[in-house]
Amino acid sequence: MSAQQATSYPGLLLYRVILWFALPFVLLRLWWRGRRDPTYRPRWQERLGVYAALPSQGAVWFHTVSAGETIAAAPTIRAMAADLGAASVLVTTMTPTGSERVASLLGDTVGHCYAPYDFTFAVRRFFTQINPRALILMETEIWPNLILEAKARGIPVMLVNARLSEKSARGYQRFRWLSRRVLECFDLIPCQTPEHAQRFIELGVNANKVRMVGNVKYDLDLPDEIKERAVALAQPQRRYWIAASTHAGEEAIVVQAHLAALESNPSLTLLLAPRHPNRTAELALLLDGATRDLPITWCRYGDWAVQANPSTSECGIVLIDEMGVLMPLFWLSEVAFVGGSLVPRGGHNPIEPASLGKPVVTGPHDFNFAQVYADLIAANACQQVSEASLTSALVGLLSDPVARKAMGAAASDVVASNKGARQRTQDVIAQVLSGQPLGG
Repeated sequence: MSAQQATSYPGLLLYRVILWFALPFVLLRLWWRGRRDPTYRPRWQERLGVYAALPSQGAVWFHTVSAGETIAAAPTIRAMAADLGAASVLVTTMTPTGSERVASLLGDTVGHCYAPYDFTFAVRRFFTQINPRALILMETEIWPNLILEAKARGIPVMLVNARLSEKSARGYQRFRWLSRRVLECFDLIPCQTPEHAQRFIELGVNANKVRMVGNVKYDLDLPDEIKERAVALAQPQRRYWIAASTHAGEEAIVVQAHLAALESNPSLTLLLAPRHPNRTAELALLLDGATRDLPITWCRYGDWAVQANPSTSECGIVLIDEMGVLMPLFWLSEVAFVGGSLVPRGGHNPIEPASLGKPVVTGPHDFNFAQVYADLIAANACQQVSEASLTSALVGLLSDPVARKAMGAAASDVVASNKGARQRTQDVIAQVLSGQPLGG
């Protein structure tokens, strides 16, 4: 495809017209989000391609969107930075939580900034300033202007750890007037499953450019100090379960299940970790109301972790309002509920608790990790529940140590059997960067 073909055809022109009309609303949404969450205010100009200090020029550009993608991609990025040298990799995100994870996991081994929104002026300004060597996108980040501009400039484009649900594939089919040219631009698409790979091929991607490598999220780097940190947090005679990555609409259900479970497990503590810690004020009101007139207290993670006073060590609910602390809490917990699944958000990553041998509980909405949950459920490592059955599932697992142990062992086996995707992904990325043909 020529540069002219890549950046000028009727479908793309229509997309760009729609974006121009949407621009005021996009900026208004960013302003509004900044009011609700002040972490969105700093560096907002970067989203329009304006940077106070230029990030690394000529680097391999890795776009990881948010915290989950950053955590999954971090080992691959770290290995790439070690191979290519200092300032050789640029990592962009779209969310402040993703930005924080880049800083904590990768430090100064990579450059970092926010990616530009998919407006033509912002994307072109970014490419002109950065002039990346290659563009590597994670999972489902298919942005027409971004990808087509890279292709027009002769920059290799890859979509790694790619996934494409049946629903998304139907959407791309409906918008083939735009998606066909965009998908043709990819030089490499390493997919999580054969089903995902086949859907990309059916949408017109050259089969030679599609690989089935597995899910890199199975290749966790578990810190050596997880157990030590967990033991330091544990209180004698207390039992723990965790509700991780919860969203609005789920916390009330989780808290009610916890209060019900306390009747048979009075020493039980809920570790409540919302997906977005900036919702702390909202959840504080919920917890105040739920515990009012009850012989149970709640506290924030910081106070509980340092045992600020005797009451915090015995509190029945700990609100986790910090990032990067979940792994020891998963280790400490007897049951792990993974949120975004009782509400239609698609569920979040269950691999971390599964890797630590914890029985996993999820709601019915798991389409973001459909194959992972299918593998866990098939191995009897995960229970899928509804709002009404969460309490009974929780109480049942807490009262049956044999079932918990069996589910946890099965969960860790699923994770172990799916490792290896990271190295396979790194190998095919290196092949593209070196200019070698992928072949059949």
